Amino acid sequence: MAQTWHEDGAQGGQSRAGERPAPEGGRGGVRVAAVHDLSCYGRCSLAVIGPVLSVMGHQCCPLPTAVLSSHTGGFSRIARTQLSGQLAGTLEQWTGLGLRFEGVYTGYLASEDQLALAQRCIAQLKGPGGLAVVDPVMGDHGRLYTAITPALAQGMGALCRQADLITPNLTEAAVLLGHDPGWRGLAGEGLAEALSQEGRRSVVVTGVCPAPGQIGAAWFDRDSGRTGTLSAPQAEGCYPGTGDLFAAVLTGGMLRGDGFVHSVELAAEFVSRCAHAAWVQGRPPREGVPFEGLLGMLLPR
Repeated sequence: MAQTWHEDGAQGGQSRAGERPAPEGGRGGVRVAAVHDLSCYGRCSLAVIGPVLSVMGHQCCPLPTAVLSSHTGGFSRIARTQLSGQLAGTLEQWTGLGLRFEGVYTGYLASEDQLALAQRCIAQLKGPGGLAVVDPVMGDHGRLYTAITPALAQGMGALCRQADLITPNLTEAAVLLGHDPGWRGLAGEGLAEALSQEGRRSVVVTGVCPAPGQIGAAWFDRDSGRTGTLSAPQAEGCYPGTGDLFAAVLTGGMLRGDGFVHSVELAAEFVSRCAHAAWVQGRPPREGVPFEGLLGMLLPR
């Protein structure tokens, strides 16, 4: 795993500055409210997020935004049910029970009205000192997904303003900065810093290609003010769900007290290993990556 990081533009050595302390009650064992869709076939969204958070020692409490018969990458005739009413009802019950979560983690939203619901989830469910992570799922490879309306894309910026950490890919980063999805006016660490709201939130931009044959992530850490890039060998093929895996591992690591840089590194390495395994095994890309056999990488050390 190659890595570089900087402070005020100067290269520095590895630092654990800005780590989040281990959650109250020891390493792991915290609860995460996960606002995501459930795709019943194909490894993505809640189907991968739950196992990842569980093996990292956390309790994943799902708030499904929609149920899809499969994910949308390479399948047709998808049966889709939006769950705005269920999401609102669950939020009402949990709030009435006085539940608070150490982590609130939002991803794919199925409709514009779910933007306000996701904002309420962060405001009402995140406990004191908790971590709000927003994965602004909108598109990839320079295009928005077909179900993402202009209003939903525009509103994602407001949701991100509530986050302690956001994890856009290059396409989503462009949209959050007010540009067309294919815009590439900034690269790497400069892009991560531009998305930090003047240092008020941490950022990890995924899908960065720092060198030929490498894939990785550029990051900005609000606690230390550092920027950096982590990279790993790029596997052949393009697999849906890897962004969900990355954000879930990153969230799990942060909540486990692993520290920001270490958590980004673990997420990048895990996704790279999973994608390589899929390629070696000849898996159809639309079925996602065979992450199950590699979950041991995520166990506490």
